[in-house]
Amino acid sequence: MIHELRIYHCMPGRLPDLNQRFNTITLKLWQIHGIRQVGFWTTVIGPNNQALYYLLAWENLAERERVWAAFGADPAWIQAKAQTEANGQLVERIENIILAPTAYSAMQ
Repeated sequence: MIHELRIYHCMPGRLPDLNQRFNTITLKLWQIHGIRQVGFWTTVIGPNNQALYYLLAWENLAERERVWAAFGADPAWIQAKAQTEANGQLVERIENIILAPTAYSAMQ
């Protein structure tokens, strides 16, 4: 199992809109595509309170590539993304990190 840490650096003031999109649209589409989330976080104390952090679980890189490609091409996602960004983009940039557990990690 591998994990993917994604950090969405939001446009100023757009974090609430991004959270709403995940809560009301994205997670439902992820369920359809089999994308498994471990959790979502925002910053309480730290340098950036306009970022959304989330962790996904994958069996391997091949699964990740296949599932992300299908999700990205889903007409429902393309339409929802366009509608939720009608007043401007929500995310300035995305950091993406693929993580593998160490031998002593509680999460394997």
